Amino acid sequence: MRIDLEESLEKENSLFLVAYEDGKVIGYVGMEVIVDEGYIFNVAVSADYRRRGVGYALVRELVTYSMKNSLCFITLEVRESNSAAISLYSKFGFIKAGERKNYYSDPTEAAVLMTKYF
Repeated sequence: MRIDLEESLEKENSLFLVAYEDGKVIGYVGMEVIVDEGYIFNVAVSADYRRRGVGYALVRELVTYSMKNSLCFITLEVRESNSAAISLYSKFGFIKAGERKNYYSDPTEAAVLMTKYF
């Protein structure tokens, strides 16, 4: 699900969690909640802070939020070559639910759909 970030910030049903260090944004995660379903549209961590647990903490908080708010599932798309992200999501119980061929461009690549059911 491709969503414009600025448009998403204005939606009532969007949730954004932000990680800060020394007053600087170092990462964020965004999700749209539709009834009892969560659609993650972005997980981003500044290059200088990757592999330091920032992404893990953001996804953990999103999973916790989803459980507390009785969501049935949360789902996302990830580049098939992004093994670090796929590994991270798998640690939280996300499983491969499908694939979208040629979903990404520059370079052209499939998206792996991953879903965590509650």
